[in-house]
Amino acid sequence: MRASDLIHLLPELILLGGAALVLLLDIVWLRRAEERRRQLLPYVALGVLLVAALGLIPGGGDNVSVATMLVFDPFALFFKVFALLAVALIVLLATPYMQTRTPFSGEFYALLLATALAICLAVSASNLVMIYLSMEFLSITSYVLAGYFRQDRKSGEAALKYFLYGATASAVMLYGMSLLYGATGTTDLAGLVAGLSSGAAGQSAWLVTPAIILLLAGFGFKASLVPFHQWAPDTYEGAPTPVTAFLSTASKATGFAILMRVFLVGMGAASMASQWISLLVALSVVTMTLGNLTALRQTNIKRLLAYSSIAQAGYILIGVVAVVSDSTRIFTGINGVLIYLLAYLFTNVGAFAVVTAIEDATGKLEIKDYSGLVRRSPWLAGLLFIFLISLTGVPPTGGFLGKFFVFGAAVQTRMWVLLAIAAVNSVVAAFYYLNIVRYMFFVPAAEEGEPIRVGRPLQGALAITAVVTVLLGLIPGPVILWASESARSLLLALR
Repeated sequence: MRASDLIHLLPELILLGGAALVLLLDIVWLRRAEERRRQLLPYVALGVLLVAALGLIPGGGDNVSVATMLVFDPFALFFKVFALLAVALIVLLATPYMQTRTPFSGEFYALLLATALAICLAVSASNLVMIYLSMEFLSITSYVLAGYFRQDRKSGEAALKYFLYGATASAVMLYGMSLLYGATGTTDLAGLVAGLSSGAAGQSAWLVTPAIILLLAGFGFKASLVPFHQWAPDTYEGAPTPVTAFLSTASKATGFAILMRVFLVGMGAASMASQWISLLVALSVVTMTLGNLTALRQTNIKRLLAYSSIAQAGYILIGVVAVVSDSTRIFTGINGVLIYLLAYLFTNVGAFAVVTAIEDATGKLEIKDYSGLVRRSPWLAGLLFIFLISLTGVPPTGGFLGKFFVFGAAVQTRMWVLLAIAAVNSVVAAFYYLNIVRYMFFVPAAEEGEPIRVGRPLQGALAITAVVTVLLGLIPGPVILWASESARSLLLALR
């Protein structure tokens, strides 16, 4: 390993050391100062994330191979920043939430840092073996986080279902990778596209289509695409709410990052692209339609947001199928995916932050329990309104910006049928999002409750997510530029 490799791996090394540090502090303070441990460990984790973010600076905008199986490029840098932001917001959500629910919160923050490390490795992976290992690393830590409340039957059920589906999806994905290796003789993504374009690979072409389908099982599981979504509603409902927020944003984004890198870099040849694009179009339609129609019938806010998350994955997939190789275009498809994911991060974490605040105060998660929220906590009702209209795609919010760029890519590539289906689904989604608004503002509560108090870390998360959600819609220029530059390295692979 070269010295330059260590520089580019600096964030990962900091996260690894930070996770070990949090565990060590937890063990040392467990007997001596339990209350102090609970209060300080989240801030230690936030400090580690900040230092890891600073560790990204020496690498700058390089586009280099790192340690043979990793790559440091603007695309990976985007998702590393994304991962650090996401985990930092989840730490803020979890700080008051975990204090009242378990005496074992130290391991929780160490596991969150481990998930950030897993994401950083996954989005940089340029080899199928490394992709598999990093995805398994992320999955295992996520299983533990989902079932973190060992005495809660719902939490245990969430972890068990997540584990069973995840293990099956991983095995299927690994088999797909073995088929690709058999067809091309390599597991390197750059070697895959060369092997698939050669005449020798043509003799094994019958292996490629099954391999694409099997790979999608693994990537679709992470991104909660239909029909690989069955785990999501029960896991989202049973997992601790901050973990649900993590699974619906950071984990989902990782699935899309890997999917784009594998298909655009490893199978971006024209002869292969037609196969997976057609398949992804079908998955997009089914995912957004099933997610939205099922969300209409939900009465639990976490299950509703779970199906909403599935539908959002369908919209995001439009950007992948509408990709164009000309990086000078305004709508390249991939930049739309990146903008959408960034806006969705702040919007969805913000929505779950409100859910966390109300759950802490009332212990209730039914939509009807949000009746009269505007009287109990006007600012929470107002913030949730902002997040819901952003999920709907109403300007001037980040959600509108994301949909504008994703739908713009579909218009540019003349995918009119897909665009029409997405537009109809957006109208359907508006119904159940605005139904929550109706309960909050226009349906009186069955009984008057006390004002809802929100802890300072959660207040910080709410303020950050709300401000960024609105700013993304009002001042989109810097984000558009960042996303377009980050997508450029992947778009070059299509030429």
